[in-house]
Amino acid sequence: MHERTIAVVGSGYWGKNIVRNFIELGALRTVCDSNPIALNQFATLHDVKREPDYAEVLRDDAVSGVVLAVPARLHYPMALAALDAGKDVFVEKPLALTVRDGTELVEKATSRGRVLLVGHLLEYHPALLALKQLVSTGELGKIRYLHSNRLNLGKFRTEENILWSFAPHDIAAILGLLGNELPVQVSAHGGSYLSAGVADVTMSTLTFASEARAHIFVSWLHPFKEQRLVVVGDQKMAEFADTDPSDKLKVYDHHVQWVDRIPMPIRGEARPIAYSSEEPLRLECQDFLNCIKDRARPRADGEQALRVLKVLAACQASLQNGGIVVSPGQSGKECFAHETAIVEQPVSIGKNTKIWHFTHVMPGCIIGKDCVLGQNVFLGPNVHMGDNVKVENNVSLFNGVTLEDDVFCGPSCVFTNVINPRSHVSRKHEFRPTLVKRGATIGANAVIVCGHTIGRYAFIGAGSVVTHDVADHALVYGNPARQEGWMCQCGVKLGRQNDATLCCPECGLHYSVSESSGSTLNPEEDIVDTTH
Repeated sequence: MHERTIAVVGSGYWGKNIVRNFIELGALRTVCDSNPIALNQFATLHDVKREPDYAEVLRDDAVSGVVLAVPARLHYPMALAALDAGKDVFVEKPLALTVRDGTELVEKATSRGRVLLVGHLLEYHPALLALKQLVSTGELGKIRYLHSNRLNLGKFRTEENILWSFAPHDIAAILGLLGNELPVQVSAHGGSYLSAGVADVTMSTLTFASEARAHIFVSWLHPFKEQRLVVVGDQKMAEFADTDPSDKLKVYDHHVQWVDRIPMPIRGEARPIAYSSEEPLRLECQDFLNCIKDRARPRADGEQALRVLKVLAACQASLQNGGIVVSPGQSGKECFAHETAIVEQPVSIGKNTKIWHFTHVMPGCIIGKDCVLGQNVFLGPNVHMGDNVKVENNVSLFNGVTLEDDVFCGPSCVFTNVINPRSHVSRKHEFRPTLVKRGATIGANAVIVCGHTIGRYAFIGAGSVVTHDVADHALVYGNPARQEGWMCQCGVKLGRQNDATLCCPECGLHYSVSESSGSTLNPEEDIVDTTH
């Protein structure tokens, strides 16, 4: 038996199971829940305190460990408060909803010398532990491929999507089987069928430097319940089927034999693997108590949870951007970010890119190689930027802005995101995308009204207000901006606007003016050599 020093906060769908385990372990001091009906279910437990106020739990010196079984949006603030109060913390997955918040929790626990256990329950499942042993001893050979299904009908949520609700278990298991190796690339696709913007089904693909790949299929809109993890090695294959009534862990002596350079499948027998029958949640709760007593590191600690969070955030960024490939937790070793810059993960930043003083890059941004972001630049979530883009000081790019290769944004130029903003009216659902095509230049203090396209190699004069689409190579200026000529792709003004053909006096590139679908400028194939 343990001293009664544990407070469980949240006694609902999952929290009541945690309460049961700590009662059986003789360690529960307090159940905290703001719902009086939930608290009343423990009225017969006279040696357990019922507390509706979380602040009172943190003020109780007899509470050494706090267990948080609360909605995901509360994990970060409540865990942070507990750590600040000097408590050890067991928080359900996910650790937090952003990598930045998760990192702060891990650093806080380390600096305060506190235990931080995160509820990745599969890390305590005896069958998964046996599977890890099969992988680590090499019985399956080199791991080639992993596939995980976590499917059910309900429980539907609106504050977190299926990716954040179901996939943390599978990501944690896959990373653990691969020696905590982070994937180098992830992508995710999904669909929202019950609530707009809340994915009910997702398929995520993880690619690792070790050449292993993993697929994670999660859904709460499925006709049957299934929790199945398949691991394919080059010698044998294994299956962990947690929803099967028996023989949950099996090894298949299947392998592939090459005959005349042609792969031939060789089928073997399926062998059940024995493992302990202990309840995973009981083992998890016991680990928390042991770590509090011995000041040890939990099996599912904050560092491991942070790796899972980086992959989750990268999958979410990919999901929101049509399945683009994202590098989770990219360190940016091949680029430069000034120490005052804030770069929130996940982002993808190309080689040789420089990010200067006080610039803030939000999650989901894609930044190409050889870019320069000047001082006090802000990139909102999911901004896309090509290669060799130059963004000068004091520029904000909001969600929906895309800059193609070789774009130049002058100091303090402005991109809007809604047509008719009001401080007291939320119009986030009305954001309009803005596309700046390759090679375009936007002068200092220019304003680009959202929902328009700036053409290739167009030139926007300083202080202009762009209220309509701008043609390729067009020179525009004024308020509102009007076309006043043409620009060569090298940045030199061409001849008179009404000429049928134009030649750049500097680089010699010839253009023809087309009137077939509005006035457009088309570069001709040949480049005139002006050196003779």
